[in-house]
Amino acid sequence: MDRERRPLVGLLVAEWISLVGSRMSMVALPWFTLVLTGSAARTGVVAFAEMLPYVLACALGGPLIDRIGARRTSVLADLGSAAALAGVPLLHLADRLSFGALVGLVAVVGLLRGFGDTAKRVVFPETVAAAGLPITRATSIHDGLSRLGTLLGAPLAGLLIAVLDAPLVLLLDAGTFLAGAVLLAVTVPQTLAGTAAATESGPPSPAPEREPYLVALRSGLRYLRRDRLVHGIVLMLLVTNLADAAYTSVLAPVWASEVVRSSTALGLLTASFALGAVLGNVVFTVVADRVPRFAVFAVGFLLAGAPRFVALAVLDRLWVVYLVSFVAGVSIAAVNPILGAVSFERIPQQLRARVLGLVHAAAWAGIPLGGLLAGLAVQGLRLPVACLLFGTAYLLVTLLPFVMPVWRELDRPPSPPVTPESAPAGAPVSG
Repeated sequence: MDRERRPLVGLLVAEWISLVGSRMSMVALPWFTLVLTGSAARTGVVAFAEMLPYVLACALGGPLIDRIGARRTSVLADLGSAAALAGVPLLHLADRLSFGALVGLVAVVGLLRGFGDTAKRVVFPETVAAAGLPITRATSIHDGLSRLGTLLGAPLAGLLIAVLDAPLVLLLDAGTFLAGAVLLAVTVPQTLAGTAAATESGPPSPAPEREPYLVALRSGLRYLRRDRLVHGIVLMLLVTNLADAAYTSVLAPVWASEVVRSSTALGLLTASFALGAVLGNVVFTVVADRVPRFAVFAVGFLLAGAPRFVALAVLDRLWVVYLVSFVAGVSIAAVNPILGAVSFERIPQQLRARVLGLVHAAAWAGIPLGGLLAGLAVQGLRLPVACLLFGTAYLLVTLLPFVMPVWRELDRPPSPPVTPESAPAGAPVSG
């Protein structure tokens, strides 16, 4: 392996290992909660308890990550996540897991994952620059590995739940956090994670000076406020992530539990989407630098969202539901790589921790509510109506790129980023 590419490969493999485990717990945790409590509403509460601290950590953690160091933060957060998540099955096996303890441990996992995921997003473009890869292709590879983790983790979880039970699957997930932390610590040097590497978007940026916490946070907010394209991205992701959280944490598990009555069906539903996303990602990785970003993004997102919700609500043939999920996966394959590449191109290196954290938090702010609202909707309106409501919201927001001109900036060639300090007063910061 080339010495220059070793940190990138190590980071990608470490993330992939932990992603496989996370996708397993994405199936195992709601299933475990449903079996333990028999309540869709409580399943939504657990999803809320994980995602609210996650979003807060992303929003407020950037200045702290700058102080601690992105690599060190990622390793420590993964080690803490492993310990907290392992507490769920261990307490359950000891017959000492109350619902309050479950909510508390899941909240700790969400908090630490927020810090860890933001830190990895800061390390990623620097390892890409050191490896000499185009950023769009690198983000496509990254997203493809994420989809592959879902493809393997979700059906594996469904099978393992049937064989071993959900608590042991959660214990396996804790092990993947531990493995990922060790691998990242070994392969990504501290010197690389702390340097201002050059990127496609411009020359190396100077290392940021130590700033007071609130000053650093305000500088990220100032940059975010001036970028109009990012406003559109945040609005779309706020709604679609809320709906996706409802789908993943409540609607799909309830569909599998009450309609199909099989944990394996839940794993296959997730896997069909992931298989389509992996195959679509392979194609996009090859053509990433030669296709128009706007058209691929807008059409793909439109096809990837609402049809999945309608399928759960009105279709009674499993193979058709899985086919709709597969097509949605193919359609979504280019969305995250395009958004990732645009973000890394536009945001100055010295502001990435705080700006990427804020963007991610704002885009994910609806996720804690997604599971909670879905649980209440299923309980009060029944599953088909709840699916159609969330599907309608998804459809409306994915039509926005076709009517908002700012989205055409996705096709604009990258230029050196402008910092908030150097931009004229009142001028939008764009790349």
